[in-house]
Amino acid sequence: PRFPAMASDSGDRHATLKRCLGVLRDARNDSEQFAALLLVTKAVRAGEVDAKTRRHIFDAIGFTFPTRLLLSRQPPAGCPPHTFRALGLTLLACFCTDPELAGHSQILNKIPTFNDILLSPCDPDSTSMVDDVYQCLSAVLATARGPRELVTKGTVSALCQAYLNGGHGFDRALTLLVGLLAIAEAKCWQRHAPQLLAVLSKLSSDFLKAEDMSKFELCEVLPHFIPLSPPLTETSQGSECLCRLYKGLADVLGSKLSQSQRDPALKLTASLVQACGAEWIPAGSAGSKFLALLVNLACVEVRLTLEEPDPLEVEGKKEVVTACYVLMEMGIQECLKEENPLLENVQKMQLMRIMEEAFGAVIFYLRQVKREELQDPFVFASVRVLGAWMAEETSSLKQEICELLPFLVDYARKLFKEGSPAVSLPQAGVVGTEGSALPQDALRFLLPGFCHLTAEDRPRDILISEGAPALLCEYFQQQWEVLTSESTAPASLASTEMSLQTTCGVFLNLVVTAPGLVRSDKTFSSLMDVLLKSLPLLLPQKHRLVLAANIATLGLMMARILTGSAALQGTQPAKEFFGAAIRFLSQAHTAQADPSSDGLAVAVSPAYVSAWDNICELWFLGMQALAGCIPLFPWLPHAALQARWLHELSQLLSHVSPASVDLELVTAFQAVLVELARASDQCRDVILSHHGTEWANLYGMAALEQCLAEQ
Repeated sequence: PRFPAMASDSGDRHATLKRCLGVLRDARNDSEQFAALLLVTKAVRAGEVDAKTRRHIFDAIGFTFPTRLLLSRQPPAGCPPHTFRALGLTLLACFCTDPELAGHSQILNKIPTFNDILLSPCDPDSTSMVDDVYQCLSAVLATARGPRELVTKGTVSALCQAYLNGGHGFDRALTLLVGLLAIAEAKCWQRHAPQLLAVLSKLSSDFLKAEDMSKFELCEVLPHFIPLSPPLTETSQGSECLCRLYKGLADVLGSKLSQSQRDPALKLTASLVQACGAEWIPAGSAGSKFLALLVNLACVEVRLTLEEPDPLEVEGKKEVVTACYVLMEMGIQECLKEENPLLENVQKMQLMRIMEEAFGAVIFYLRQVKREELQDPFVFASVRVLGAWMAEETSSLKQEICELLPFLVDYARKLFKEGSPAVSLPQAGVVGTEGSALPQDALRFLLPGFCHLTAEDRPRDILISEGAPALLCEYFQQQWEVLTSESTAPASLASTEMSLQTTCGVFLNLVVTAPGLVRSDKTFSSLMDVLLKSLPLLLPQKHRLVLAANIATLGLMMARILTGSAALQGTQPAKEFFGAAIRFLSQAHTAQADPSSDGLAVAVSPAYVSAWDNICELWFLGMQALAGCIPLFPWLPHAALQARWLHELSQLLSHVSPASVDLELVTAFQAVLVELARASDQCRDVILSHHGTEWANLYGMAALEQCLAEQ
């Protein structure tokens, strides 16, 4: 016979397989080819094919033959209808064990066929086909192009349905979904949200019902199915899932647990907090107790791990402690929340004390960090959560934070200079989401705390001695480049803008409290150059008014100190900056109908209304700074005249009711008007031509009246 049974000896098996491949290649008819193919696939299924033999099989038949088998609808006499498809899939599954072949376009273009097989009814005879499909899909997922192809060709939907149907291999469907979400979470949810939500619905239902160890196994799986956006709270099905997860977690975390049970529950909780904040926790007594329990458990875990750190123990606990950091950050936010708070005042005070102890442990851990450990993502997570505490709580742990400042500045500088890649720890159990390979920006999280600290003498002196101003100037320039780059993703623009605003806040503190430093440190001359160029570009972008207000005010306040700087001596950039600053200040107020009378009242301009709470203080500071600049720069009055500000302000004050202009606004206007009138006869004449003496008297602007009366 031409096809002997496969021998039991390994060498004989390979010899037989080789003969079969020869027959397969040279077969004269379908029956010979089919018989040879049966022996080849039998060897493949038995796992008796090494890499070399697999390559021989591929070289003998290529992709053409398996493709023909998949398309064939005519099985050999007496064989099940799917015989040829099953053989073709077995060969493809064999080829897919070679990573190079798994990413081949001939495999990728069969993804729709794989999806169809997963969704077809599976009888006992066709389970091997389903196994082969899962093997192919797993191999494709591991290739460079695979995840994108699987998402675009509908595999996410097919896997969701396969899992929900509960047929043969449904657990492998879930494993594949977890793998796909780990690599391409955003794209999966964009294209297949309803199907993924259906899986989450089943998982959350199983989680709530489970009374055995499967409950904790589900804690490990569930975080992969909780999307960061769009929030689950937007749909009724998502809200139901969150309700079930809350009930299940309240039950679990309220019980006595071993560490191996508690850790996955804390990680699941943290992933929910990352996705939805505290919105998934219901209001009322039960919800507030649960939230307090979460923060308590997180703080205990952090203290146990970090107060007496054993390097090996810390290494094994980094993921769960990072999850606890997420819960502590939520605790800070909820303790500070005044509108519709979940926590009562007594609970807030208790939690702040508990968190203070936990942050003491974080500081203690960071003080032990060695130079070679600075790239560790856990160090970054620890610095980030401490930054959140420093941003809100300025009175506690002040001594410890001051002692840690040299490390924090050095750490932030090292990451900034090196553009350190974020080999990120799974944040709160959410494994490697898209975009995690961005440089780690430690300064972004430390800036709010630095802003508070530069207002106080001791921490400010430490920050200055550690070179923080120079670092922040470089950071400001880099963030400005990011903001103005066309390649910056829209999602990261908001955080870049916020970082620039907060950096301005730090510099404003230094300008007010350490003018000598501003005058002597070349850092501030470099910063001034950046500000001169930035404001004219920024002001026309109405959606960035808050940032424009920060830059305008900072630039004006620095200009008063850096009077002798060459950049400010009537150069084009200086004229453009001051022109933009005058436009920012002059366009803030307008006249509008006064509902309480027939006249007009002064009001914040419509373009400024939405941002006014954030820029009001900056505007007044800017007016004060501009008044201080006018005597120092002889060309400034001409800039004010060019902007027609004097004409417009005089008209505004002539037409509105004096009662509608509060004292603080009167003082701000008068300071600028007096300096302009003193510095320039032309400005004085413009004010007088608009009945300045009369309205100066009406508004009680005695200094302006006196100035206008002088010859």
